[in-house]
Amino acid sequence: MSERRTRVVESAAPWGFFFLLAYIGAAVYFISQSDGRFWAVVLGLLQATVWPAYLIYHVLDVLSA
Repeated sequence: MSERRTRVVESAAPWGFFFLLAYIGAAVYFISQSDGRFWAVVLGLLQATVWPAYLIYHVLDVLSA
């Protein structure tokens, strides 16, 4: 009987770490801009999740002006 082995090499780990650091930095920024209330902090965490969309929106807004 021959056994077939599959070797999976994952090379996206450095990017995952980079995006984790970017999320933490964005979360710190957006939470520091809030007034500290619970829902403001939750909103800051949600904004940190979609911060690339903010970036692209503002870049395109500057380019169109």
